[in-house]
Amino acid sequence: MLENLPLLFLGGFETIVESATGWPGMGIIFVYSFLIAFALPGPSEIVLIAPLDLGLPSWAHLSSIMLVSATGKAAGSVFAFHIGQEVKQSGPVVRWLRRSRWDVLQWSEKRSVKLAQRYGYGGLAIALSVPFFPDTISIYAFAVLERDYAKFAAATFLGSLGRLVITAGLIGGLAAAF
Repeated sequence: MLENLPLLFLGGFETIVESATGWPGMGIIFVYSFLIAFALPGPSEIVLIAPLDLGLPSWAHLSSIMLVSATGKAAGSVFAFHIGQEVKQSGPVVRWLRRSRWDVLQWSEKRSVKLAQRYGYGGLAIALSVPFFPDTISIYAFAVLERDYAKFAAATFLGSLGRLVITAGLIGGLAAAF
C-alpha cells in the first residue's frame, strides 16, 4: 500500500475516481476534490466520468456528483486558505518564494490582484469556472490576498460548480454534434 503512495499523488488517484462505483464512490469524489484544491495536480473535471451507478435519474446522478465535488473542493480550498493565511504571516517563506527561480507569487499575485480588485470574490469564482485550467494557483493566490473564510468558501464552491456545469455542457454539446 505505501509503495503505491507516490503513484496515488501523481495521477493514480484519477484512476481511482474513474473506477469509483456506488455510493462509496461519492466519498472518493469528495476526497479527490478536496485534495485537488490544494495538493494534487490534475483535472477536477474527471469526476464527471465516474461510473457511480447510484440508481438515480441521469440528471440527479450528474447533479449529485457536481454538488459533492464542489463541496469537497470548497472544503479543500478553505484548508488552502488557512495555509495561505499562515504563510502570509511567515516572512521567510514569502521571501524564499519571491527569490525562487520562478516568481510564482508575483505571477499569481498580478493576475489574482487584478481579478480581486475588479470582481472581488466573484473574480475567484470566475477564475475557477474555467474548465481544464489548474486552479490551485488561483486558490493559493486568493488565500494570501483575502481574509474572509465564508466568502472564500462560497466563491470556491460556486466556481467549482460552474466549472463542472460548463464542462458537462461542453461534453454534451460535443456528443450531440458527433
